[in-house]
Amino acid sequence: MASIFWWVILPYIVGTILVLGSLYRFAYRQLTWAAPSTEIHEKKWLRIGSICFHYGIIFAFIGHVMGILIPREFYLSLGVSDELYHRFAIIGGAFAGLLVVVGLVILLIRKVMFTRVRLHSTFADFFTVILVLIVAGLGTYLTMIYDVFTLEYEYRTTIGPWFRSLFTFQPKYQLMESVPTIFKVHVISSYLLFASIPFTRLVHMFSIPVRYPWRPPQQFRSRSHFKR
Repeated sequence: MASIFWWVILPYIVGTILVLGSLYRFAYRQLTWAAPSTEIHEKKWLRIGSICFHYGIIFAFIGHVMGILIPREFYLSLGVSDELYHRFAIIGGAFAGLLVVVGLVILLIRKVMFTRVRLHSTFADFFTVILVLIVAGLGTYLTMIYDVFTLEYEYRTTIGPWFRSLFTFQPKYQLMESVPTIFKVHVISSYLLFASIPFTRLVHMFSIPVRYPWRPPQQFRSRSHFKR
């Protein structure tokens, strides 16, 4: 029953919260959908932290798609051995994970260190940064430490098939019973992250910035500019 709850019931509860919560917020609270810029309060730390985080999270997303959504058999059919796959997964995962963690640490320090940024940050803002940092930190540890020095775990034969089976509504929860505990903690902490998306600024991740490259740049002027 415990396995059914963690690997069948809870994932569908989280998915329902994510979908319905996001649709409700888009329909009735659309003005809160965007993530307002705090660049006017502080620029240097934001520039470094934001770039590291956003590029890292993109690379991490691509890595999860390649490792979880794409079956192991597909790589074998292309002639990519398990050893070669894991070698590139460790290098790429470590790079992406470190970018995310470093970016989040910088952003968290910025929220604490600069008074104006801290005053304009809500509990949800701190909660989001800390939660993403926990999830990313666990993922980075699994990639750089666990897989290298403890055990090179083949998650493509357990976590991958289980996750894909959720979309066919035939969850193979039995596959998760043999998964190492640290991987289970990483997955469960991700549940909380996904469930929080509709209630935090993370919801803006669903807004694909198609027009961003052609958007006129935003200009911020200091108070001294208007006193001239």
